[in-house]
Amino acid sequence: MKFPELIRLTLLATALLLSLPAAGHAEPPAQSIHWGAIGYPDHDRTLALGLTVVDRFTEFDGAGKRYNDIRETMGFNFFSLSWTERLETLKGWNANFTAGGGPTRDGFSRFLQNDVIHKLRGFDPVPVGNKRETDDFMISSSLTRWMSLWGSDDVFFAGVGAAGGSLYYEPYAQAGFRRLSPFAAVPWVSDHLRISAMGRVGRPFGGAAIREVAATSWIAQGSVGIGNYADWSCPCSTPWEIELAATIDSGLFVDHKKASLEERFISVAVRYAAVTFETWNDLINQKDYGPTFGARLTFDLLYLYDRWFLN
Repeated sequence: MKFPELIRLTLLATALLLSLPAAGHAEPPAQSIHWGAIGYPDHDRTLALGLTVVDRFTEFDGAGKRYNDIRETMGFNFFSLSWTERLETLKGWNANFTAGGGPTRDGFSRFLQNDVIHKLRGFDPVPVGNKRETDDFMISSSLTRWMSLWGSDDVFFAGVGAAGGSLYYEPYAQAGFRRLSPFAAVPWVSDHLRISAMGRVGRPFGGAAIREVAATSWIAQGSVGIGNYADWSCPCSTPWEIELAATIDSGLFVDHKKASLEERFISVAVRYAAVTFETWNDLINQKDYGPTFGARLTFDLLYLYDRWFLN
């Protein structure tokens, strides 16, 4: 085989590999699920770039009350890359690798909290004392088994994973279902409504940023999505989705007596074509300190490659 021919076949094989559409919601950096981000594993092949990820930890609330023994405010501004691949040697299994990192600075998230959100809602600004100013990172990897149960279309999952970096470390196990159609007998509803739920148990260990963590952590997350799911596999249609999620976290952080601090969050994600914007907030806790809010903007690189270069 001539060398140019080898190059041509290699490029063709690569193009065919990348052309498979990825209608997923890329997995967030590891710490974001403890701030309330939607954290389900990816069902399909995914390669997604997160241009901005913000997770804010505030030492005080608007009244100056302290959250726990952490004596600084932290604003994690992460860039991220998430890659999910189906394992050919283990049918039904997916492997994921997600890495995130960037400067930990207070300015951007403090502006969003005090100068935007609190002013709009008429709240007192949150005071800031010491600030963490360094570069942080988190890396996570997981194996997930997808399966069909009770006549469903491969939407149930179970898996294990581990996360670690400068913030903390945590091995975990999780199980649930993703985008299950609850009304399969009703055509329009079945095509446009999906529900998801997940349970996760982990064993956190402290890191450079969060030195004291809970001995165990469990998370329960559920969501409802509306979108044109029936058309996601058709290249003639642009996928879209609006998803609302609620999360209960037994707590990554601990109080003054080393007991875990339970947190509750709501999340909203909007996806159109290759772009997903998601934001999460602890407002249902009726408090404004500790892990308070976050947001991320991601781009599905496989979708972009498919639409821009192959069609």
